[in-house]
Amino acid sequence: MTLDNAMSMSGEERMKVEPIGYLRTCFDEKFGTPRQPGLCPSAWGRLVFQEKFRSIDALRGLEGFSHVWIVFWFHETAPSGWSPTVRPPRLGGNQRVGVFASRSTFRPNSIGLSLCRLEGIDFEAEDGPVLLLGGVDVIDGTPVLDIKPYLAYAESIPSAICGYAAEPPVAKPVMIDPAAQPTFDLLPLRDQQIIREALSQDPRPAVHDEPGRLYGLCLCGVNVRFRVDQVVWLHEISAPAKP
Repeated sequence: MTLDNAMSMSGEERMKVEPIGYLRTCFDEKFGTPRQPGLCPSAWGRLVFQEKFRSIDALRGLEGFSHVWIVFWFHETAPSGWSPTVRPPRLGGNQRVGVFASRSTFRPNSIGLSLCRLEGIDFEAEDGPVLLLGGVDVIDGTPVLDIKPYLAYAESIPSAICGYAAEPPVAKPVMIDPAAQPTFDLLPLRDQQIIREALSQDPRPAVHDEPGRLYGLCLCGVNVRFRVDQVVWLHEISAPAKP
């Protein structure tokens, strides 16, 4: 098929994409979700396949890999369309770069890519097989389009140049307010670590720098209220309000 023929076909004829499954993760909303994979190493996700793709054969050999690429759909921002320029948080949210020089969610095709740790495959789950993932940066309910194994020899490039994102973001210390400590201590240990790691990344919008202001997010199934100055202070943890 020539390029001209391909371009003359309708969108439906030219490309068909459907989710192979959905991610269930510890991140209940966009606010507080890490901006890149691996920044919150304790974060977990379960990739639950749609019934037609629940094939043990399709996963044969995947257990030999420690990491996988997850190709997914930015389902919450896709309806908003795209912009040719965006303001990356790494530049303080004040400078614009081209969308193709960013990891922005507002893209012409709302496709995301995340490198996750493969912690295991649950073949016994009722809705299995299910991939057990770590270090995720994706919100709960995200549609997954594909999975590909990570190949270190081809995809790890120590000499790579990374433009304005050459260094990892600096994590802030996280302190627990004494009033919140008893509730925090009742959480599962992995949830405690996820909350600490997520808050250490200062999830506030990049243009916000208001010491003393309280922010709230839903994480690991609980409401977390925090403020940021030189450190991040966790002020309160509570159960989410019932609908």
